[in-house]
This record gives sequence, C-alpha cells and structure tokens, in this order.
Amino acid sequence: MSESAFAERIVHNLLDTDFYKLTMMQAVLHNYPDADVEWEFRCRNGEDLRPYLSEIRQQIEQLADLTLDDGQMQFLERISFLKPDFLRFLRLFRFNLRYLHLGIEHDQLFLRLRGPWLHVILFEVPLLAIISEMRNRHLHPQMPLSAASEQLQRKFDWLRSNASEEELSQLQVADFGTRRRFSSRVQEQVVRMMRDDFPGRFVGTSNVDLAWKLDIKPLGTMAHEWIMAHQQLGPRLIDSQIAALDCGVREYRGLLGIALTDCITMDAFLGDFDLYFAKLFDGLRHDSGEPVAWAEKAIAHYRKLGIDPMTKTLVFSDGLDLPRALGIFRALRGRINVSFGIGTNLTCDIPGVAPMSIVLKMTDCNGSPVAKISDEAAKTQCRDDNFVAYLRHVFKVPSKE
Repeated sequence: MSESAFAERIVHNLLDTDFYKLTMMQAVLHNYPDADVEWEFRCRNGEDLRPYLSEIRQQIEQLADLTLDDGQMQFLERISFLKPDFLRFLRLFRFNLRYLHLGIEHDQLFLRLRGPWLHVILFEVPLLAIISEMRNRHLHPQMPLSAASEQLQRKFDWLRSNASEEELSQLQVADFGTRRRFSSRVQEQVVRMMRDDFPGRFVGTSNVDLAWKLDIKPLGTMAHEWIMAHQQLGPRLIDSQIAALDCGVREYRGLLGIALTDCITMDAFLGDFDLYFAKLFDGLRHDSGEPVAWAEKAIAHYRKLGIDPMTKTLVFSDGLDLPRALGIFRALRGRINVSFGIGTNLTCDIPGVAPMSIVLKMTDCNGSPVAKISDEAAKTQCRDDNFVAYLRHVFKVPSKE
C-alpha cells in the first residue's frame, strides 16, 4: 500500500516556518517590541473553505503546544547572526491564540490576527500551511506520497533533457514552498529529492525545520510586512522604505543582504535604493511583474551607480517553475548573478491537483493602515483605498486602473 501524503498533525514544531519570519522577528524584538499589527486572510481564487472550518480550528489549536527542543536550539545557535537574547525569547515563545480570530463572515472563511507584532509574526506561515493542507485532505484524501515524487522526477528528467551540463552547474534553485504546500510530508519528500538528485544546484530551503532535519541551508531575508510596517513606524511616509532598509542593515551588519523591491513598485524602490544601500545589499528579490524587464531595471540601476552587476545577485520568487527559471537564467546569464526560489510548483504540483492562491497580509500597524502596491495589479492589497491613493501620490506611482 502506498504511503499517504498526509500526516495526522500538519505543523509539527515551531521551526516549521519560513526562515525570514525568524530573522524579521529578531529585528522586531530589537527595534519595535511594542508595535501592534493586524493581519487578514484572503483566498484570491474565491474558493469556499467553510466546510473545513472545524478541522482547521483543531489544527490551529495544536499550535499552542509547540516549543523548541534542545536539538532545534542547538541548530539555531549555530547561525551566527541569531543573537542569544532572541534565542532565549524564542525558547520561551508560545503561540497565543487570543490574538487570532477565526470564523465565517460574509459567507467566507474569515481569519484575522490582531496583537503585538512580536507575538503574531510567526502565525502567518503555519496558518497558511494548515488551510492549504486541510483543503487538500478533503479534495484528495487518497493521494499517495509517490504521486509528488514521480512528478518531481519527471521535472528532473525534463531539466536534464533541456539544459546543458554547463547550465546545470550554474542553475541555482531553492525551495520556497512552505505556505502553500500540498502537505508537510510532500514538502519534506520534495526537499529530500532536491537535496539528493536535483540536476542543477540546490542551494537550500526557506523551511527552517527541514533545514535542521536534512542538514541544508535555511534561506530568507525580508518579506513585504517588514517594509509595510515601516509606513506607520515613525518616519515620514516618503522615508518608510529607507527606514526599513536602514533598520535591516543595522540589525544584520552586512548579512542577509537581499532586499525586496515590490512593496511600492520597483520604480519607487529604486528611487530609494541609492549607492549606500546598493553597496551594502548583496542583491534584490523579485516577487511580481515581468521578471526579465524587472531585471533589466536592476542591471541598469547598478550600472548607473557605477557598480558591476556581476557582483550582485537577483533572486526570483514569483510563481516560478523550472522552465521559467531556465528561461530567466538564459536571458540574464553573464550579466548578473541569479538564483530561483520555487514554491508552489515544487511542493503542490501533483497531477489533478489545483493549488490554492491564499495569502495572509498585514493590513494595519499601530492602528493605521499599511499597503502593498505591487508591480502586479492583482497583488495590490490594502483595506483603505484612501491610504493606497495617498501612498501612490507620495511615491508618484500612477494608478493601473
């Protein structure tokens, strides 16, 4: 009998999250321990998730039991930039469910987080993973683990057939697939196969638990929430991106040097990404808009500043699969270093399975709205249209409507 793709418990421990949640959490502890935030869940494809509510609630309640054990702490202690005071805090940390509100509103699954940023920051990834896996359990209850393995093997075979040995030696791919994975078992199986058999260069995973278990590198720097929160954390709005980047620099002193560009569009980001930041950060991460056009802007910006683009790295992480990654690699090869973080197409790509499009995004910080104005209109998110209009005005971002 084939092994099931599902385990009884969806989120197994506190490290079953993306690495950048821990690195941002440390920066929050050191810089904004009193900041209050709100987050809201959104299913972009309008899928009815109400039938799974009770089981989702049951899995969420189990989060409150999670703690770090000695082996996990020893793994984190080996990461030089995670400071002792943060690790002591993390050892004491527990998910506090009073900050979470789950139910049905307007005939849809409703989920909101409200509380101290420091205490709600770790909720996002496990909550999304729970919702994704619970839905998949209902729609595909008999799915064997081998279905994911066989599909990934087909991708390996495709890549070997379509890329040269020289290309494979330079094609860097990481797993970024925790939050919308088919299941926790599928993600572990995928990352094992990527570690052992990937034809190109497998450079790590965003999942800290799997990095610990499988002895591979955990990857991640900053998410949209980091830049969004700074819209309400003290400086003038026009200086919010600069404040976010500067705080990250002071916290990590040259480490974790990949900056996210599409919180208020790439053009608005480059307006703030001056020579100081361009020298301090190792590169940029793409998460919306046409990737090669975005890369051309980045290359032109580095050249304008007198920086050799081949000393920098662009990380692509927006809806990728291996064919798209190979195409981007070929378009930019020899002009700038590139790396690829592939999420859903690695951890929720099984024949007959339609992946979910779900997000949990910060909507308020310290009682005032925050917004993401993506390079892709569908990804723009904010509860307050007036604030979005004001943000567009301040950063001179034209409306795409």
